[in-house]
Amino acid sequence: MTAPQQGHSCPSAQPDMEGARVFGVLTGEPEAPRVGYLERALELDTALEAALAPALEGVAPTQVLRIAANCEEKRCGNFNGVRCTLADRIRAALPPVVAQLPPCAIRSTCRWYAEQGREICFRCPQITTLNVGSDDAVLREAATPPH
Repeated sequence: MTAPQQGHSCPSAQPDMEGARVFGVLTGEPEAPRVGYLERALELDTALEAALAPALEGVAPTQVLRIAANCEEKRCGNFNGVRCTLADRIRAALPPVVAQLPPCAIRSTCRWYAEQGREICFRCPQITTLNVGSDDAVLREAATPPH
């Protein structure tokens, strides 16, 4: 079982991070994915990963799931000591893809929402953890941590 969530949640987490939980499933085409939000976040523990393995047929969870976890702050290359620069880059580079707030199960703890407000939520449905099918240079640049 994962540790209880503390502080802010990272909405672009990896499955092995502390407090990992699934809050969305990718839908749409690889060139234009969209997140289908779950009503509640589900803990992503070893049992769930094992149960998902047959359905994923060798596809990494990061290719089909949106995963949140405890924000690692200073241990993350996107955190500048004060805020998440990934959210800053996403908000600056990507256009909104929805006009209303998505029904997000992690908004109350989401670092991006806490720092950026509603504007980041209008961009969030187009964000994937791993951009396998995308040749979108703007998205790749936004996802690249600062040097």
